[in-house]
Amino acid sequence: MRYVAPETLDAALDLLAGAGGTARVLAGGTDLLVHMRAGRVAPTLLVDIKRIPELRSLEPCDGGWRIGAAVTGMELIEHGTFAAAWPGIIDGVRMIGSIQVKGRATLGGNLCNASPAADSVPALIAAGAVVTLAGLAGRRDVPVEQIATGPGRTCLAPGEVLVSFLLPPRPPGSGDAYLRFTPRTEMDIAVVGAGVNLTVDDGGVCRQARVSLGAVAERALLLPEAAAALVGTRVDDAALQRLAEAASAACRPIDDKRGTREFRIRVAGVLARRAAQRALERARRSCR
Repeated sequence: MRYVAPETLDAALDLLAGAGGTARVLAGGTDLLVHMRAGRVAPTLLVDIKRIPELRSLEPCDGGWRIGAAVTGMELIEHGTFAAAWPGIIDGVRMIGSIQVKGRATLGGNLCNASPAADSVPALIAAGAVVTLAGLAGRRDVPVEQIATGPGRTCLAPGEVLVSFLLPPRPPGSGDAYLRFTPRTEMDIAVVGAGVNLTVDDGGVCRQARVSLGAVAERALLLPEAAAALVGTRVDDAALQRLAEAASAACRPIDDKRGTREFRIRVAGVLARRAAQRALERARRSCR
């Protein structure tokens, strides 16, 4: 196996194209190295993207934020301005492994690993994040909810690299949140995760909303019906109940040793409701 750490995106793309599908991108390595040790993948080439400046940047962009795919979890958490702007995404990033893991793990890797239980992904979907992909044929932009197509599978073409995430500008009165259920309080994988992003007007009426669930299907889900339960309401008990029912109805989970199908469906509604309440509290605080 060969290891290369190119300093430009073009060089990385040339290396991937030349490997003929036997290469893997190395960002943090916290998932890839586990898969390699388990014998699930055996790349002939590792292309380390952490030396490419564009993939390591975190900066405001057109009123929103652009996050390089190789930015680590701890870099996001410790960036005070970003953390204040998107606390729901930070909710998810904080739950990715230990401090040591977050010091290596990247946002791009958490998405491209394509685990249905990835903690950052529902928060990113709720935020309306769009990713930029690059290959020798050029660049294209894809909403986060379309990247994973199933467990361990993505829509990336052979040789494509995830370059960055773009988060949109936030209207006044916006708030977001991510919550998960796990058997343990730390170092665990979500049995259910829920992300909510909403905006309320000066009268307290919800004007925009996005809702996402993780670990309840083959990939994280965007739930337009659940969001519609909030829009046009003051996010009162009746609206939250409709949200919970829509969230549970959208689930298509599996049974496994960590949770039954019935349990996950029930918990999804509860978590979606609680995440919406937390997002609402943050939205109200942003109006003060």
